[in-house]
Amino acid sequence: MMTLIEQSPVPVAVLPVAEFKDHLRLGTGFADDAVQDGLAEGYLRSALAAIEGRIGKALISRDFSWGVSYWRDPEGQALPLAPVSAVAALVLVDAAGIQTPADPAAYRLVKDSQRPRIAATGLALPTIPTGGEARITFTAGFGPAWTDVPADLRQAVLLLATGYYENRHDAGGPRDAMPFGVMALIERWRTVRVLGGGQA
Repeated sequence: MMTLIEQSPVPVAVLPVAEFKDHLRLGTGFADDAVQDGLAEGYLRSALAAIEGRIGKALISRDFSWGVSYWRDPEGQALPLAPVSAVAALVLVDAAGIQTPADPAAYRLVKDSQRPRIAATGLALPTIPTGGEARITFTAGFGPAWTDVPADLRQAVLLLATGYYENRHDAGGPRDAMPFGVMALIERWRTVRVLGGGQA
């Protein structure tokens, strides 16, 4: 079993709300700009999440916690997102819920734009207790600012958010469908998944 938890959302200040409004040519002609900002934020968050899910990458840097019940390869385990800049901790949790931090000297981060992983510095990664799991806390994303995101991915987010805005009144519309223009922009960033998160 594997569970990925986003430990904190992208801060509102980082989202390109003003840029998105300019993209839509909303201007300032609304009676309640605060409402419009709230709507813009919602569309941007939805687009961001959809694109991150498609390409297996975090766009804006933030912390995640990932739990695994077994290592697919005891010498090294691929992480579920890229790019990863740091692994803060690896904690072993037994069946009773007792947590034991693993020795940081027992593992290291192998950075890779597509398949980052933690690798054993010795023969194998720390042993996961029977009936328990390993919880890895790590930071993933291109950077903390919107401008750290590659230009084609920024454009894809704006295009998808625009599509959500333009179709906001279409109840039950095909929200899962990615427009062709968005797919063309993100195609080169898509990660080919190997063994559901095993070693690349």
